[in-house]
Amino acid sequence: MTEIFLTIFFISVLLFFLGSGIWVALSMIGVSAIGMMLFTSRPVGDAMATTIWGTSSSWTLTALPLFVWMGEILFRTRLSENLFKGLSPWMQKLPGGLIHVNVVGCALFAAISGSSAATVATVGKMSIPELRKRNYPEKILLGSLAGSGTLGLLIPPSIILIIYGVAVQESIAKLFIAGIIPGIMIALIFMSYVVFWSLRNKKKMPKNLEEYSFFEKLRRSKQLIPVILLILAVIGSIYTGIATATEAASLGVVGALVLSFFQKSLNVETFKSSLMGATKTSCMIAFILAGSTFLSLAMGFTGLPRNLAMWIQNMDLSPYVLIFVLMIFYIILGMFLDGISAVVLTMAIIEPMIRQAGFDMIWFGIFLVIVVEMAQITPPVGFNLFVLQGMANKDMGYIARSAFPLFLLMVLAVILVVIFPEIALWMPEQMVKNIN
Repeated sequence: MTEIFLTIFFISVLLFFLGSGIWVALSMIGVSAIGMMLFTSRPVGDAMATTIWGTSSSWTLTALPLFVWMGEILFRTRLSENLFKGLSPWMQKLPGGLIHVNVVGCALFAAISGSSAATVATVGKMSIPELRKRNYPEKILLGSLAGSGTLGLLIPPSIILIIYGVAVQESIAKLFIAGIIPGIMIALIFMSYVVFWSLRNKKKMPKNLEEYSFFEKLRRSKQLIPVILLILAVIGSIYTGIATATEAASLGVVGALVLSFFQKSLNVETFKSSLMGATKTSCMIAFILAGSTFLSLAMGFTGLPRNLAMWIQNMDLSPYVLIFVLMIFYIILGMFLDGISAVVLTMAIIEPMIRQAGFDMIWFGIFLVIVVEMAQITPPVGFNLFVLQGMANKDMGYIARSAFPLFLLMVLAVILVVIFPEIALWMPEQMVKNIN
């Protein structure tokens, strides 16, 4: 009964703080301080200072602001325009035509930004007006963009994978590599859906009248080649063991600055705005992570995570049932919180359960990110839906209905990752072999 009481106490106080409009990080610090004062004899101030400083000074966390900065720099280039011009000649002959630009464009930008909202905003900025001009159906246009934007959380470099790796003390490099195959798999599933939808709705799809020779396609894609090379250099340096995640992030920033310089989009103003944007985002995430770590410490002193893990073990749930329950839990949680907050708020309780159940923490990280991705397109707080609502001038209900088939496809992706864990684990295992 003690663990149930403590769980209800922590959740109730946390919900009270969050409902009062207090920042997520301050809410977690507040509930931790109250819990420690009431249920432990440890000095709160000393524990808070030690924990927050230890989290903030983590070397692993240094990759985070660098990857965020890389995305901010490229966000201010002509990348969205180049994505559409470079991809459209190759995509237009496929069933579904230029709708595939949404999926492939989001997958490419996801490998740069690490942010779901930034991915939707960048690709949608160019694709929505262009596809509307060509009379593509709104439902598949907006649905494919909302769903594909979630790839920003999974395809490395992923901000949320860095957060997860720091929280559970797992290798960021392995998590990045583990996200590649699932990310590509989800992109291919989305493209297959676009093909299926277009074949069933041929009368609604416009005719593609533009013809391009092979060399013309290459010419129009030339602006994308440096970006693709930068992505391959960043991911390749991690995969081969040449660079750590932090060193690869430094390479990405330098490459992004060079690209933006040659594109003539780099000036004092864009440099300052990209730096300030990255600073604000990184500080917000670091603050949330510090609050989460303090919450983990407070609950650790009360014995709550250990008791909950034992309680779950005594329930004798099968691994599949436990994963199913967690999937439902995170989808519901994601309806009210953004992905990063959902992960850091729950890791203190969920991590012991997962380790006790014998799951690989790298695999669980990929599973968790895919489920959190699903929450990005579920109302009322689906971040991708908010971004699209502002860009497309459509109501939230219409965009949510358009994205619902993509949500179901992500459920399919989760099922595949659960049944075939090698989808997430094969590449990290190969990376270890290459390094050794």
